[in-house]
Amino acid sequence: MLWKCSVCGYIHTGTEAPEKCPKCGAPKEKFSALSEEEAKKISDSDRTNDIHMEIIKLAMRIKELAKEGIEINLDPPCVALFKQAHDESLVIKQRSKAEIAGHVSRGKW
Repeated sequence: MLWKCSVCGYIHTGTEAPEKCPKCGAPKEKFSALSEEEAKKISDSDRTNDIHMEIIKLAMRIKELAKEGIEINLDPPCVALFKQAHDESLVIKQRSKAEIAGHVSRGKW
């Protein structure tokens, strides 16, 4: 079962609410049990946030590899592709970061 602190939004997993919020210290009475639908939304959002974090890590790895390819400087077409991969990796990273921020702003974390 999931419990949400009405003061700070902390989500607790357990059969009952904690005696006090681990984040803000609010008492147990400030927690409310989430419905199955709300709990599923949080679970699904948690998983998609994890996927976005993995995409961000992969984008940063692409950026590193592209930078290495640029530095090797084998030939102009190859370097051009590495520069494009570098730039596109930054776009991919920013899109996933923006989506995570959107999830948090809509209470999906």
